[in-house]
Amino acid sequence: MRTALFLLLLLALAAVPGSLVPQRAADPNGVTQYFADNPSLAPFLDKLQAFDVYTSAWFSSIYLLLFISLIGCVVPRAKHHFDALRAKPPRTPARLSRLAGFERREAPDGIGAVAAIESARKLLRKSGYRVVVFTAPGKNGAGETASVSAERGYARETGNLVFHAALVGILLTVGVGGGYGFSGQRVLVAGGGVFVNTLSAFDSFNPGRFFSEDSLAPYSMKLDQFTATYETKADGAFGQPIDYNAMVTTQERGQAPQTADIKVNSPLRIGGTDVYLLGNGYAPTITVKDPNGKVVFTDSVPFLPQDANLTSVGVVKVPDGLSEQLGMIGFFYPTQATSTTGAFYSTYPDADYPVLTLNVYDGDLGLNGGVPTSVYSLNTDKMKQLTGGSTGVASIQLKPGDSQALPNGLGTISFDTVHRYASLDIHHDPTQGWVLLFAASALLGLLISLFIPRRRVWVKATERADGTLSLEYAGLARGEDPRLLPAVADIAERHSKLLTGATPPETNA
Repeated sequence: MRTALFLLLLLALAAVPGSLVPQRAADPNGVTQYFADNPSLAPFLDKLQAFDVYTSAWFSSIYLLLFISLIGCVVPRAKHHFDALRAKPPRTPARLSRLAGFERREAPDGIGAVAAIESARKLLRKSGYRVVVFTAPGKNGAGETASVSAERGYARETGNLVFHAALVGILLTVGVGGGYGFSGQRVLVAGGGVFVNTLSAFDSFNPGRFFSEDSLAPYSMKLDQFTATYETKADGAFGQPIDYNAMVTTQERGQAPQTADIKVNSPLRIGGTDVYLLGNGYAPTITVKDPNGKVVFTDSVPFLPQDANLTSVGVVKVPDGLSEQLGMIGFFYPTQATSTTGAFYSTYPDADYPVLTLNVYDGDLGLNGGVPTSVYSLNTDKMKQLTGGSTGVASIQLKPGDSQALPNGLGTISFDTVHRYASLDIHHDPTQGWVLLFAASALLGLLISLFIPRRRVWVKATERADGTLSLEYAGLARGEDPRLLPAVADIAERHSKLLTGATPPETNA
């Protein structure tokens, strides 16, 4: 058991790095950004599997050792407990006066030792004790001696075993069953395209080690509308979000389309997956035309929020259709205002006065080298800045419906409209039901092991040579049992009343 506790502590310590650096399974973009921000440290941490903590060799080793240790703890104890359940309570000690709660009382006249102990046996049996009666002939002219040995609280060890067996079940379920799950992320723009539950449709995807693409249930989902409610009255909380609601239309194979709402902490259950609302933002619809007026790019581009008022940053890449590859870094202000220094900022997260500014670059976007690049970042190492910064040319500034010429006669760009988007996490975990079952079993076992005391109680009747009968009561705690002394006293009191003909009060002592 000490080994299991040590390994459990070690597992908790081993999980700490997973909260200090981004993990590939949960935040692949964060890992990419960490490499960009820490080019010398990140490769060293990667060799230590710091970005894959929960699937690393060292974390898995601790996990497996803990699993083996718990099995090694549960199996011998289960065998010992099974043998104890079949064993009889131990014989009555010769000197009960050395035990806790010892009391000596005199029995009423005319009652023999066997009769007194038989009544004690029935009383203890009714109180939930396992009992066994012992008799012995008297010595030195005294009458016979009889005693009852009683024991209760075996459920305490049963609860303890249930608790540890449930922990083994949780480890097994999470470690093995979790390998059949997956987690994927997808950004859906309101009124935009339809998401189909296929591997290629995810923006990022993190499968379990036993995942098969065939396990993806066929269904589709479209974001019809995204609404956000903000505080507008309370002082000090102006602009704070009150509610987010993503209204979607879903369709499973062979079924009619259905509408549903996805809210924070209120996921949508469909096709064996849970769809969670993780984030939201704005997606300006941008159109780029060549000098002849031909559309070479049009799309609703998701911009990433940077503050509570949803000042957002996004990247537009136009690889084809113009004389040069074009890249733009944009800033979107839902409710634009200007500071005393002339800088733009947003004063409110809703799109009351939306403004889009763009810094334009031309050159090599780096898309032809076969190396994956993030849609949310622009590598300008091989590009020339045409607007903004130190170029002396003002950044492009657009409101919805505005159009403006691109520098160097490259064409025109227009800001058509702006849509809201929702960032969704699509999660499949086949172990949820089993984990809930084992967790409930562990809680139940823990409660039983904490609140059910294990104790032994003895009642001994000795016939003296003068014909009187002496009754002795005592108990022994098998662990912490602060109620042992009152329990022994209560049994002695109830037994005395039973022998005198009075009806003893009902109790569970």
